[in-house]
Amino acid sequence: MSQKYTVRLEPLGKILKVNKGTPLIDILSEYGVEFPCGGRGTCYNCKVRIIEGDIETEAQYKDILLKKGFDSSWRLACKSCIIQDVVLEIAQTDILILADNTVFSFKPGRGYGLAIDLGTTTIVMQMVNLSNGHVLDALSAINLQSRYGADIMSRISYAQEHSGLEMLCHMIRSQLWNMMSIMIKRHNIIPATILLVGNTLMHHLFSCIDVRSLAFYPFETHEGGKKQFRAKELGWDLPENTKIAFMPALGSFVGSDILAGILATGMDKSEDLMALIDLGTNGEIVVGNRDLMLTASTAAGPAFEGTHISQGMRAANGAISSVFLRNNEIAYHVIGNEIPRGICGSGIIDAVSVFLQTNQINEAGQISSGKSWISVTDTIKLTQKDIYEYILAKAAIASGIHILLNMLGKSDTDLKMVFIAGGFGNFITIDNAIITGLLEFPGEKILKAGNTALIGAKMLLFKTDDSEQNIVSKTRHISLESDTGFQDIFVSKMMLEKT
Repeated sequence: MSQKYTVRLEPLGKILKVNKGTPLIDILSEYGVEFPCGGRGTCYNCKVRIIEGDIETEAQYKDILLKKGFDSSWRLACKSCIIQDVVLEIAQTDILILADNTVFSFKPGRGYGLAIDLGTTTIVMQMVNLSNGHVLDALSAINLQSRYGADIMSRISYAQEHSGLEMLCHMIRSQLWNMMSIMIKRHNIIPATILLVGNTLMHHLFSCIDVRSLAFYPFETHEGGKKQFRAKELGWDLPENTKIAFMPALGSFVGSDILAGILATGMDKSEDLMALIDLGTNGEIVVGNRDLMLTASTAAGPAFEGTHISQGMRAANGAISSVFLRNNEIAYHVIGNEIPRGICGSGIIDAVSVFLQTNQINEAGQISSGKSWISVTDTIKLTQKDIYEYILAKAAIASGIHILLNMLGKSDTDLKMVFIAGGFGNFITIDNAIITGLLEFPGEKILKAGNTALIGAKMLLFKTDDSEQNIVSKTRHISLESDTGFQDIFVSKMMLEKT
């Protein structure tokens, strides 16, 4: 059993118990620390200050911070890990536009706002000081609705049965109130504004909107607009003048989490052509610039989120998040530096890449030994079915990007930047995503953008001009299946690209 150490985060007052050797990037993203460069140590946005104790870090990054004027108590979280009990001050930074790393200009407000990323599986909320943009508190939790369907379609199915819609609606409203109540009691602060973002299904389930139109092709809804609420109708014990809104969806299964991602990456202001990819069950994609953005959801399946994989799990403690070769032997990293309990989406991408490079599978994904599985560790395996699930998922993403670029009369060479969104994106190994054909762009164009949904939601707290409608007006939702070449393109993307 690995030795446990105590990590206290200030000024949040959070106390965590973590295993020796745990990288800080594994544990800090939900507490207001952003990793815009995806852990490459190039943006310096994840700085932490050591108040007591010490953390292990690479010497070159200590030197870089010293040269930038920070004293010897400062570290980059993405390049540090836990070696003893420690008290850390989380650096509070201005909100950044990820596209160019410039400070997001906002008019300081009064009081506090609450930004909520309401995901199908996980919920993250942050309390933000509206006078300076600093994160006062942060909480995350598993969406309690998950017990009634881990994926979108099974959740939709449950919502249509046995008054499931009303029950799921009440459940999520109650869970969010319980979470924000903890923050309110902890700081004796009432938020003046609460903004929610999420996919179209979560928008509907929170708003108690019938989801039947999302159950059948063409999966369209006419109820995806911005929804505003009074605290009383939600069952929240807040002042009646509290501003509460769920941001608008962009169409079908492309929700306001993607709208927030567009804002966070600056796509809506960019002259250059950019792409935003959220690797989840729906694999939402946006391609475009300030003139026009095309968006679509792909039938990526469950592989990226670890569900329907024989030993898959979400990116949590105990999940293998990366697989690599060390001295010609398979090695791996486990989130939280624990004994592996399963493998998450980023680990699956890595494992397929390693198996391809070591000739344990061929370019069609078939296992060369003739067995029905390949070992990642003594206890964790990928089956032939698991590998095919990944191939289907990566083909869906690659096809979607190809089709949207075609519709714009562009090719992948025209893209200036490709953003990988979501917490899962923090763990993905870009080179392996390229090797397996998931991402068909040069690595220097690809940026791990972190939780752009939450970043964008925080930025929206400062907006007073309905700027989200500007994004909606510039965005066209595309049904990929309606493209006459979709099937041929999809099939062509199913081969694994071997370098």
